[in-house]
Formats: sequence, structure tokens, C-alpha cells
Amino acid sequence: MSVQRLNDDLIVDDRERGLFSVNRKVFVSPEILELERERVFDRTWLFVGHDSEVPASGDFRTRTVAGRPLIMCRGRDGEVRVLINSCTHRGAEVCRAEEGNAQTFRCFYHAWTFDNRGALVGVPGSDGYAPGFRREDFALRSVPRIANYRGMVFISFDREVEDFVTYLGDAKEILDVILDQGEDGMEIVGGTQKYSMRANWKLLVENSMDGYHLAATHQTYVEYLRSVGVKLKGLPGVGRALNKGHAVIEYEAAFGRPIARWEPRWGEGTRAEIQQRKDRLVERFGSHHARRIADYSRNFFIYPNLIINDIMSLTLRTFHPVEPDYMEVTAWALAPKGESPKWRSLRLDNFLTFLGPGGFATPDDVEALESCQIGFRSLKELEWSDISRGMMRDPRPDDEEQMRSFWRRWHEQMRGRNARRRAAA
Repeated sequence: MSVQRLNDDLIVDDRERGLFSVNRKVFVSPEILELERERVFDRTWLFVGHDSEVPASGDFRTRTVAGRPLIMCRGRDGEVRVLINSCTHRGAEVCRAEEGNAQTFRCFYHAWTFDNRGALVGVPGSDGYAPGFRREDFALRSVPRIANYRGMVFISFDREVEDFVTYLGDAKEILDVILDQGEDGMEIVGGTQKYSMRANWKLLVENSMDGYHLAATHQTYVEYLRSVGVKLKGLPGVGRALNKGHAVIEYEAAFGRPIARWEPRWGEGTRAEIQQRKDRLVERFGSHHARRIADYSRNFFIYPNLIINDIMSLTLRTFHPVEPDYMEVTAWALAPKGESPKWRSLRLDNFLTFLGPGGFATPDDVEALESCQIGFRSLKELEWSDISRGMMRDPRPDDEEQMRSFWRRWHEQMRGRNARRRAAA
């Protein structure tokens, strides 16, 4: 199938009539997935991890990002690097542990050894190589681009990608609101959650910014909240399409936030401490910005595959396609540095209770998305999914404008707009 035919009629974006549809072949086609790898994942900034995960010299984490095996490590010089986890000799992984501390990485195949800055420092039988063999030519490869934004480490496989702050565009302000929660910075709470689902990765993008499936899909959680005295009501807020495919749903918090919004079920003894936290936010940022941080929750999307759920806890979630109908998901809890054990425990309890793989919400979402994927087997009889809700009114948090932001950028990239710009340059 030609690239042109693949991209014909994938999206219907009729702004005059308020109709937006997605052709369901985008969820099932191997050819489309291959094109996504080339035009989306290879040409954007992708989240790898947080520098708090490698606090000391020699600390490392291995990750798979966009299909590539990577090592995020802190070198002896204190710099955080992201190296390709493949020996420059014959290709084997030089680091096969998920995490640890090492001053060198030794390939188990032929024992080539690299330091934690990537330099080749050991070659058994080096006297067998000719003078033209130079160790510096065989250092571990670094990813083409890396950006560390306030501790959050992003990489790109495109040397010509725009700088990261420019890439964020209007999303930078939202990210700063989230990261401003930590007066001394933010850190990943120990532990990583990994799970998978038999569904297309773009379904999780939609689901993570879907503001109106809560009552229908997560009935058990809604009943639990009511049982502990949480009063649910319509939430004032907005769903916003940011530029470059990023998006956010921002709404008044329905229940407590450990950062500075009190919740009755925590007990009267915590009210004064929560007020002190809010007062400190006002001192640092002024009342408007402090209220944004303390009193509002948000589902925030950085294109193409990072979701930050800043709700009762703070969760980072990224996901990568393996097959058209299979993705792998990784999630972390993010928290302010120096948080007390009491509030850290509460934050983690909220994280696990709702968004953990065994929590109230995530199993429901996995079941819903896998059910959608099963439904796509009827593609010949039912070709289109509708994402038109709220298209002809000011967007609300339970509308779909934030999803359309993703799809418009995705379609632009899939049609090769970036490639055409480069060819013309």
C-alpha cells in the first residue's frame, strides 16, 4: 500500500458542520504503525525519565523508548546522559540490569568495556587490531538530542528537531504550574509500574484526556468516593487544545490534593498544615498562581505519548506501541522533594488506589480500550469513530477538543509535513 493511500481520508475535520471523525484503520494497520515510528516517534521529543532516578555518580536506569534500548545514567562528571544500550562491537546490550550503580558497562559477549560516560575503555586482545582502529570511534552512541527540563529528561532521535522549550510552546506554562509544586524541586518516588494492554496506543491518548467517561466506566470508584464522604458535582473547568498537539483538561479539584487543598476525610488535624502550605505558595507565586497549583487538577498531555495526571496525586505515564493492537505502559509517581512521610504516604495511597495497575481506574480503562480494539474487527462494516463532542461551543472539561488537538498534529505528521519542509530547505 502506498504512503499516499495510507493517508487518504484518515481524518474528517469539518469545522463548519462541527464533525470530527477518525478512520478506525489507524488503530489496526501495521503499515500505519510503521509510518508512525518514522514520522511521529522519530521526529518528536520523548520522555525518558527524571534525573532524580539517577541521583549519584554511576547510577543508571535502562529503558526502552520508541523501540530502542537506552541507558539513562549519571557519569563521573555528574552529567546525566542517555546512551544507546548496544555494544558498538557486535550489538549486544552492554547493560542488562534495569537499575543500579556502575562505573563501567561490560558487554557479556566479548567483554568490551565502556565507562559511564560512554567511552570505550577496555578491549580484550587489543593487540590484534590494526593502527587504524581507534577506540574513540567505538564509544557508546548517545541519543541525537537530549533535554533536561527542570529534572525531566526528554530525548529525540531527530538531530534537526526544534529545541525542547520551543517544542513545548503553550504547554510550557502548564508544565511549570505542575513542577512549581516542589519548592526544592521534584523527584520520582521509588518504584516503577509497568503493564501492557491489547489495544492501540492512540486509544490511551484519548482515554487519558477523556473527561466524561468517569461516571460510566468507573462506577465502583464513584461509589467508593461517596462512601468516604466525597461530594461529587459538576466540575467547573476547561479542556484546551494547546499548540503542537499538546493539550490539557483543567478543572477545580473535586477532592483533596496533598500539595495544599484540604479534604475533610483527612481529619481536622491536617487543616492547619494544609493552610500553611497554601500560604507558602502565595508567598512564592502570588494568589492567582498559588490557586492554580493548589485548587485545580489537570490531565496534561505532552505530544505524542506523555500523560501527567495532576489529580489527588501526581502521576507520569508514558506508553509505546509494540504492535498495532499492543502497547507497553510505564508509570511513576512524582512528588515534591522533602515531603513529609505522612503526606508522601497519602500521595502514594491515592496514586495506587486510583491509577495503579490494580487500582480502581486503570483495570477499568484497560478493559474498555481492549474492548474497543475487539470492536475494531468490524472495520469493514463500521469504519469511523466520532470525536465531535463540543466542537461548536466553548470547550468544557467533558468535551473532546483536547483529543482533537492530538489527532490534528498526528495527521499533520503522518502526511509528512515535516519531511516536506526539510526537503524544501
